Amino acid sequence: MKNQVKNKKAFAVRLGLLAMVSLSAGFALPALAAEPMASVAPQSQAAARPADAQFEAELEAFLQDYWHLVPEAAVAAGQFEAAARLPLPGEQRRQALLAFCDAWLARLAALPTRLQAKGQPALTPAQQGDLALLDNHLRAMRWSWSELRSGQWDASEYNVADPLAQLLNKPDYAPAAQRLAWIDQRLQQVPAYYRAAFQQLKNPSLVHLKLAIEQLEGGLTLYQQDIPQALRQAQLRGAAAASLQKHNAQALRATQSHLSALKRLARQLEQGGGGRSFRLGKALFETKFDYEIQASVDAAGLYQRALADKARLLQRMDELAEQLWPGLFGDAAMPADRFDKIGRVIDKLSERHVAPQRFVEEIQSQIPALAAWVTAHDLLSLDPSRPLVVRETPAYMRGVAGASISAPGPLDPKGNTYYNVDPLDKYSPAEAESFLREYNHWMLQILNIHEAIPGHYVQLLHANKSPSKIKTLFGNGAMVEGWAVYAERMMMESGWGAVDGKPSPEMALMYAKWNLRVVSNAILDYSVHVLDMTEAQALKLLEREAFQSKTEAQEKWHRAQVSSAQLSSYFAGFSEILALREQLKAQRGEAFRLKAFHEEFLSHGSAPVRMVRRLMLQPAE
Repeated sequence: MKNQVKNKKAFAVRLGLLAMVSLSAGFALPALAAEPMASVAPQSQAAARPADAQFEAELEAFLQDYWHLVPEAAVAAGQFEAAARLPLPGEQRRQALLAFCDAWLARLAALPTRLQAKGQPALTPAQQGDLALLDNHLRAMRWSWSELRSGQWDASEYNVADPLAQLLNKPDYAPAAQRLAWIDQRLQQVPAYYRAAFQQLKNPSLVHLKLAIEQLEGGLTLYQQDIPQALRQAQLRGAAAASLQKHNAQALRATQSHLSALKRLARQLEQGGGGRSFRLGKALFETKFDYEIQASVDAAGLYQRALADKARLLQRMDELAEQLWPGLFGDAAMPADRFDKIGRVIDKLSERHVAPQRFVEEIQSQIPALAAWVTAHDLLSLDPSRPLVVRETPAYMRGVAGASISAPGPLDPKGNTYYNVDPLDKYSPAEAESFLREYNHWMLQILNIHEAIPGHYVQLLHANKSPSKIKTLFGNGAMVEGWAVYAERMMMESGWGAVDGKPSPEMALMYAKWNLRVVSNAILDYSVHVLDMTEAQALKLLEREAFQSKTEAQEKWHRAQVSSAQLSSYFAGFSEILALREQLKAQRGEAFRLKAFHEEFLSHGSAPVRMVRRLMLQPAE
């Protein structure tokens, strides 16, 4: 669940961001009764000056080159015909990507000088921000392909399923016959793709091998069920139908063959104890953190900040546990050990949870209530024209995330936003009970705030309406996750969860526990990849010190192994958003308006918080 497991290469795709897509070798992320958001065309700064038009033309030229070279990024943005292209992994592609990065880094760096040489005025702060984002993205992309080289050890980077599913699920984008023709083109390339992909694995990580196997097995239903069903529904006949059936069968066999090869490799590693460690190590982790998080502190600084926040939260939880103890346990003596005391109170409260068969239904039922609250308390504008669709997570996306948002890219204005929820049928009765105790009556509300309203769902709709296409397409995961965590704080401050108009200590304790999870994510991320934290140490941190259920803790440990830096994004983004809000409140005094702050903040797309901070604090021009 979120704060959940995110597939590190699919995460950005599902959220409609491109900042992480090309850092890997493969691909992967009810109507609301409220006032509509202002509709803004999803393009970069409006061309009010001659220089603006030239600036926009250069960015458009970059995007066209980028879409062609990285078709999975085009699909993430909403250009689904790009799914027909499937570049083969290998040294030739790596060199082409490195050359692209070098050429465009130089070209974009020279753009301000070229414009000024023609007598054009200096770039606006917003335009400077666009160039800074592209510069960071290209440098990260070059570092990934030259230094990280995860395509050699992360088998889960090679998966062709997501663009196929995107094409199947976009009836408004193009007629079925056209979409099936693009699918046919992609299917033809699948056998060669997986042959080349296997050749790239030089020293694979066993953990990532197992993840790849799980996700590829989930993706088999695309070939076995989804594509044949789409073919029947489209009533395609003749040569086109025969071609699709032939290439779908070949792609299925190629995927099954690739799966068999990965399983053999996994058995060899299990027996021989070889393979690369899943840990990045200090140098790689800290560089990856700098490129991806783009915070005001480095990885070590965030780790220290998280430790301090952990101590503060535990103190608050201890006070709440003492307040709640008599009502839950009567005259029974409170444990002297703080962790035992807090844990027993949380464990007792966690008995209140939804029945497993009503889990998805309960999520669906909470969405309208959250929307009504946001509107009634004037926190943020919503968009009644863009429904949120709650669905079971597609099989090929499972194994890393228990819950996630799949939002359309800015070039897909009519696309649905999906709230993906893993079904609980993978669990035994005991595991399901453990899971539901973690997502109890109070925690499930916070999860829905985070994922849906006013969290990811709302932020990404605002981002897609931003005047800066670049800040939406190449946005920052820490801002996205940080906003979702800040949304929880926003709702609690507005009184959500109160009982008879009074603050609820139960909700306060569970919110503190959730916040402790955000903090623990950052501690876990750094500790695993830099400090060599063991599984036993990780489970102690998560279960005893952060009060997470056994199921949640084990899944978080798995997530820490298959991802890196992303777990730090929640705390990094949240702490900087909150600091910016407090700074603006102090500066603006009585003129500060919370809703205006939220909407101004979100108007900058998904730019890093430190960039949004500069834009919001700069004097008006």
